[in-house]
Amino acid sequence: MPQTEVDGSPSSLAAVEAAAREAERRGVGLELTHALTWSSEPVPAGVAPWDPAGAGVRDRVNEALTDAEWRARKVAPQLAITREVLLGEPASVLNSEARAASLAVVGSRRVRGLRGLLRGSVAGRLSVHGSCPVLVVCGRQSRTGPVVLADGASTAAREAAEFAFAEAAGRGADLLVLHHLHDGRSAGGSLAGLRAKYPDVTVRSWPSRSRRRRALAEASVGAQLVVVGVRGHNGTTAALSGPDGRAILRHAHCPVALVPSRNA
Repeated sequence: MPQTEVDGSPSSLAAVEAAAREAERRGVGLELTHALTWSSEPVPAGVAPWDPAGAGVRDRVNEALTDAEWRARKVAPQLAITREVLLGEPASVLNSEARAASLAVVGSRRVRGLRGLLRGSVAGRLSVHGSCPVLVVCGRQSRTGPVVLADGASTAAREAAEFAFAEAAGRGADLLVLHHLHDGRSAGGSLAGLRAKYPDVTVRSWPSRSRRRRALAEASVGAQLVVVGVRGHNGTTAALSGPDGRAILRHAHCPVALVPSRNA
């Protein structure tokens, strides 16, 4: 079941629509989640700790979830949708909820501050500590074009490659595998087993001598999804901490799937 966080922002609603499409395509339900931060300050007796100022948080949250559900049903009218309002720090709450999900979906507003992504944002923490892929809805959303696998020759990208093949098969799209000629590596051998598992997926190679960040930006033009593996390291997103990883989220022209590696 895909799971997406709702906060009422335009980027959040775009994520809801993308999550609804993913859920419908996968034949599963959708969970809409809103996280409320518990106040750390003392509050008077009888006052809700998640709304110490009495600002009508409950009504606003319900309104945001109702709007999100309406958006989701416009995309997939028959979709089974559940709504959850949970208390706690958003990344921690969503990480817990995502353990039972097949995909977590977040809006691009969450990655506007790249330092925040690397050091504790929802998308960054979900991709490192979570157990499911994270779809960051950014750039142009399209149902045409290839699925791009970033750095398909990486030995640490097995989970990402498996996800990319499955996405290409489910979307009826070609798979474009990006690799860099100066690395002296070829993705052909490492992907042989997946080619056999997904015989209907047309795999094309994109060899590039350009700098990685430029190659990623170029490959994402006209694509419907970029898939990249994420490796956890000392509580940060190691695979996103360098220039290449930052470039994926800063310059991608389409949504990006961050797939956690459990063997790296």
